[in-house]
Amino acid sequence: MARKKPSPVTIETFADHQIITQPNPLRRLVQHVDDKDPDDPVARAEQALADLAGEFHGWMHIECERLHAAHAAVRRDGWSAENRDELFRAAHDIKGDAATFGYPTAAAAAESLCRIIEHAPSLDQVPDELILHHVNAVQAIFREQKRIDAVGMADELSRRLRRVADDYLVRVNHDRPEHLDAIMSPSIVPEA
Repeated sequence: MARKKPSPVTIETFADHQIITQPNPLRRLVQHVDDKDPDDPVARAEQALADLAGEFHGWMHIECERLHAAHAAVRRDGWSAENRDELFRAAHDIKGDAATFGYPTAAAAAESLCRIIEHAPSLDQVPDELILHHVNAVQAIFREQKRIDAVGMADELSRRLRRVADDYLVRVNHDRPEHLDAIMSPSIVPEA
């Protein structure tokens, strides 16, 4: 394939402005595929994801066990930096992976737990029941997701947990406006 010389910069001048158009060197790098070529990278990626789908339940189970173990360590040994970080990472990983694994409502409960860990001025002062409810909610959503009526209940559970967590965080951060802005921002987890 012969290399074409890039087109020069063009400048169109008008009474009150100019339009400068630069050459697009990426055009040379675009590979045109024959319509007869059956390779479709998007289809291959979707097929690879479908092939892995059978393993999602097991992976989500592992993530839930990790969250439970991290919470058990906090209850047993207190809020050390290591325990805090492990609980946050476990919840954060569920927040990021749950939708892909087929458990999108668990992501919302996990996000709410992350917000508590991030924005509570003192984790020692957070009621243990609030943390426990989040951990139990993630596990219940995972366990009951396949039931027909469970999705609506899981959505409602996640919304209520978020509301309770936000009310708590607003109350304990009344003198920390930089945290109030983040607390009042909408969820970044997509709706289920």
